[in-house]
Amino acid sequence: MTRSFLFAQDAPDAATTRLIATAAQVTGFMKGEPGPARDGWYVAGGNNAAFMAQLHQALALTYRDAGPPLWAVRLWTNLIWQPAYLAVIGVHIHGALPDLTQLSQQRRGIFVDGYRLVPGVQSGGSEADRIAQASAQLNRLSAQLLDEVNDLVKLRPLNARRLLADRMLSLMVWLSQKRRDLPLAVIEDYCDQWLTGMGLTGQGALQTIVAPDGRAVLIVKRKGCCLDYLLDPDRLCASCPKQAEDLRMARQGANALAELD
Repeated sequence: MTRSFLFAQDAPDAATTRLIATAAQVTGFMKGEPGPARDGWYVAGGNNAAFMAQLHQALALTYRDAGPPLWAVRLWTNLIWQPAYLAVIGVHIHGALPDLTQLSQQRRGIFVDGYRLVPGVQSGGSEADRIAQASAQLNRLSAQLLDEVNDLVKLRPLNARRLLADRMLSLMVWLSQKRRDLPLAVIEDYCDQWLTGMGLTGQGALQTIVAPDGRAVLIVKRKGCCLDYLLDPDRLCASCPKQAEDLRMARQGANALAELD
């Protein structure tokens, strides 16, 4: 009889089901399922040449005028965001870390959106222990991904590290909005542990700003650039390092306050 994952069958199944449900609930957009990869999906540690070539072709056709630098960045950011989210959710919200090397990811056109996670025993321990374990897993995943991207289009390791730092910093801001019981100093300490564990120290930082109503919020001071300005030179991301410092801080502060209201 085919095994159904509608109801958890054992402890690893239950933990995986809870993690996937938690990720969907706290983000509102993560789409996960328990189980092995489906045909044609990106598989951590697997042979992903066909998947990467198809995603690269889709990006090149869609963003023909932007050129290879943007295609390289989008290959990288498309395939790192789901593992990063799951790592942070597992460590800080779910309270246990899955084996992210058992993660597979789905392509939907020019986007990677949707994942499957093979049920397995999850790591407990202190948050510091889980951060260290998750950092090691993300390092392995990102090392493979960087090689895969560079098989198709040039992405310098420094640019890749800065983009990965951007993701982790943004997730720490996101965590501060989801875990309002935690003082900002605690979030900043977590952030330092993540950046240290992933070899990203110095590739970006968190900043604390005080809003007119007296509330303190965290924002990101990036060193990396997502190159979205190549698509629309007149529209920069709120955290874009290319804009004036006071404008960046004002835009990010307004966004952070909107998330808290």
